[in-house]
Parts: sequence; C-alpha cells; structure tokens
Amino acid sequence: MKRINIGLIGLGTVGTGVVRLLRENDDIIRDRLGAEIVLKRVAVSDLSKGRGVDLEHEIMTADARDVITDPEIAIVVELVGGIEPARSFILEAVGEGKSVVTANKALLSTHGMEIFDKVDGAGVDIGFEASVAGGVPVIKAIKEGLPANRITSIYGIINGTANYILSKMTHDGGSFDEILRDAQEKGYAEADPTYDVDGIDAAHKLAILVNLAFGTPVGLDRIYTEGITNITPMDINFATEFGYRIKLLAIAKDRGGRIEARVHPTMIRKDDMLATVEGVYNAIHIYGNGVGPVLFYGKGAGMMPTASAVVADIIDICRNINKGISGRVPPLSCLEGKVRSVDVWDINELEIPYYIRFSAIDRPGVLSKISGVLGDHNISILSVIQKDRKVGDAVPLVIVTHHARERELVAALTEIDEMDVIKDKTVYLRIEEQIGGDS
Repeated sequence: MKRINIGLIGLGTVGTGVVRLLRENDDIIRDRLGAEIVLKRVAVSDLSKGRGVDLEHEIMTADARDVITDPEIAIVVELVGGIEPARSFILEAVGEGKSVVTANKALLSTHGMEIFDKVDGAGVDIGFEASVAGGVPVIKAIKEGLPANRITSIYGIINGTANYILSKMTHDGGSFDEILRDAQEKGYAEADPTYDVDGIDAAHKLAILVNLAFGTPVGLDRIYTEGITNITPMDINFATEFGYRIKLLAIAKDRGGRIEARVHPTMIRKDDMLATVEGVYNAIHIYGNGVGPVLFYGKGAGMMPTASAVVADIIDICRNINKGISGRVPPLSCLEGKVRSVDVWDINELEIPYYIRFSAIDRPGVLSKISGVLGDHNISILSVIQKDRKVGDAVPLVIVTHHARERELVAALTEIDEMDVIKDKTVYLRIEEQIGGDS
C-alpha cells in the first residue's frame, strides 16, 4: 500500500488530537484513502515538554525547517497559530513544493490572498477547514456543495465562548463577569478571552467565509466588530419579554454587488433555529438562490472536533496525490482571476429594527420628549416597555423601533443622552427579524 508522509508543526491541543485521530482511525482512513498516512516528522518548540501522546524520539525536532525541507514529506500541517512564524512556515513549505493544511484563522483572514496566490503558483494544495467552526465542514460545503449557488447571506454563531456565556446568562441568570469566570474554570474560555468576547475571533472567521462565499477578500478593518462585554441580565430579560434571544452573530450579505459584513450582539426571534443553538456549539445559516436555506451545526472548537477537520483536509490532499493532481478545487472556490474587490457597506448605512434601553427619570413627559427626538430623526416606535415605576428616580425605558437607519439612530441617541432626564448612556442592539433569504 502506498505511504504518504506528512509533517506536523505544533503539538498543542489540536496537534495532539490530530495524532490521536490518525492512530485511532488508521484502519478507516486506509480503507477510505487507499494509502497509509505516515507521520514522519513533528516539530515542537520545546522537546523537553510533556505531550498528550507518545511519539518516537527520532521523529521529533525543535526546528520546523526539518519538517519543511524534508524531501520525503508531501504535506506540512501548520498548527502553531498566530501570524509569525506560521506565515513564513507555510510560504516556505509551499516554496518547497509541499501542500499545506492549517487551522490558522487569524493568518488566513489577514494574509490569505498572499498564501493562496503562492499555493496556486506552486501547483500544490491547501486545506483550511478547521479555521472556521472547528469540526463543522462549512468550508467544504461552500466550495464543493454549493458552487452552483449565488449565496446571498450568511449568519453564523461561530464563537463557542461567546455563545456559552450568552446561553448561560439567558437560562441560568448571572452577570457577564460571573459567567465568564465559570467558562474559564470549565475550559471554555481562555485566560485572556479578549478575542472571543470582543468579537475578534468571529470576525477572523467571517472574513474567510466572505472570501469563499462571495469571491472577494474583505479585510478585518472593513468588518464592523462589536463584542458582548456590555450585555447585561436586564437586556437578556427584556429581549425574552419581546420574544427574542441575544446571540453574537457574524453576518454577511450580498447587497447587489456590495457586501455587508458585521459581527455584533444581535436580537433574533426565539423560535429561529439559530436561537436554539446553545452552549459551545456553532451554527452557520447560509442562503443560496438555488438550494435555499441550509444550516450547519456542531462543535466549533475543542481537540477532537478541530482535529477531525484537519485530518479531513489531509485525506483530501492525499486523494489528490494518489491521482497525481492538484488544484482541482481552487482554494477560494472561484478561479484566481475571478476574485474581485467590492465595496463594503458602512455600518452607518444599516437599516434594521433596533432595541433601545434608556435609563430615564420617571416623570411625566419624558417618553414624549424621547419619542419626539426619535421622530425628528425618522425613527418610528414599534413597542415600549417601562418597568418598576419609581417616580423621580431613573428606571429602564425600553423601545423597539421599526426599521431605522443606524446613522440617524446614533445621532438621535447622542441628542437624547444629553437630556437631564437621562442618567446613563443609552444601550442599543440590532434586531434581525428574518434570518436568510434576501433579508
């Protein structure tokens, strides 16, 4: 049976999972591939460090270039994360004529086009399924399952940490800080959770999805990004009362040649499928003009789910090696010359319903003043809730609007926040009434 040698750079959580999966499912993989995948070399930064798997001493190295330059290795798997030296490792491996597999969302969202161009010119392949939604095969689905479709929208819950926090706040109560500590204790959140709770991780993944779905690179600086750190139990409760759930959504839409790309806490109907995605699970809703709505759901992180995606890419590339081909499916689904630059909508031009929570003094005429300013800025009120009357004290006053333009909403709230009857900065959240289609 043919043997295909691979090299691994990085043996952390995901790398350990890759080794375990290759061993545990060796027979299944050989039956499906018709070849044996051999882990020939593993590069780690510290050879003295204990590992979650036992590997032969002779295949270990502290120099990644021992993997990259080994002429017997056909595929280099990069799992060190970050921008550098990961970028250099991948470019050098491609320059050596090797295909690569990576789970590095941060790298691909910032230097993806450079890497994809290099891969295309070298006549090798790249797999990056694990860079978005862990074990959920959404990248393969877009590239190979949906190429006949014009994709019009993507809605994704693609950060498990943020989804776990919002789920716990919704169902068990507790503040953001309390639930974050719980998530860290359970290993669902990093010691430094900034990328997760500030929406940056989701923005990295959305940049990759936009590139695949719409055939256009969108830089992180063009994706409006807002996290969940300011979500309070009060907003969770009011959302429930209005019939909504709050989720950190990554949203992308094709607006007739212009792209809408944003990540932020969003209110969605509680009976929507995405609203039922709880805990650390991920889900991506895609609408294609041929297939209609499709939903991908599963574990978006963790050792074995992510390893599953990495090994799937290895197997795909090995199949190409067996047939003596490469580049059968372009990295970005469309051909290199067809990748185009398009305009991205400014968040200020967004026009959707909004949830607004004021901290207003409870006295006659306050609602009239607020509604008057909103009206002056073309903002129409759909619903109003006021709780816990305390005459003369500040109380929450919540308004849900009809469709309004964000630019006008921000201007109205800036004016309202200067009123002497408003005691704290006003909170607002965007509402997506319809998930999918041409919404």
